Amino acid sequence: MPVIEVGAILEGTVSSIAKFGAFVNLPERRSGLVHISEIASQYVADVNDFLKVGDPVKVKVLAITPEGKINLSIKQAQPTQAAPQREHRSAPRPQQQTQPRRDVSTPQGVVYGSTGDADFEDQLKHFMQESDKRMAGNRLYSDRSRGRRRGKG
Repeated sequence: MPVIEVGAILEGTVSSIAKFGAFVNLPERRSGLVHISEIASQYVADVNDFLKVGDPVKVKVLAITPEGKINLSIKQAQPTQAAPQREHRSAPRPQQQTQPRRDVSTPQGVVYGSTGDADFEDQLKHFMQESDKRMAGNRLYSDRSRGRRRGKG
């Protein structure tokens, strides 16, 4: 009879299903919980879509709490395998005819975006300069408004 310890892979049977997971009967007349996040490697909105009461399952013991509760995982008990290759690739997105974005804060009208000539470093430098200017203006305004509030009273 297999020993129930952290890391052990055991055979069990689904005994009940809840919104947050499934309870599994284990050997030695014990039971544990498979949380909804540990049922499958894909998103699980409803446990009932993946498991039914009475289903045999292979589970891995993740943890045993001091109170004796057993946390289980179905997805970690599965053998690891490479990601499946897609047989049908989606069609490439049609290119949309869009106007290049213009940075309106500069009088030169420097073109930034996917069609602009400026490289990423220049764009980042420009953004940081504009951000610093705007933040300085915000600080100046907030300092003035705080001073006014203190004067009233």
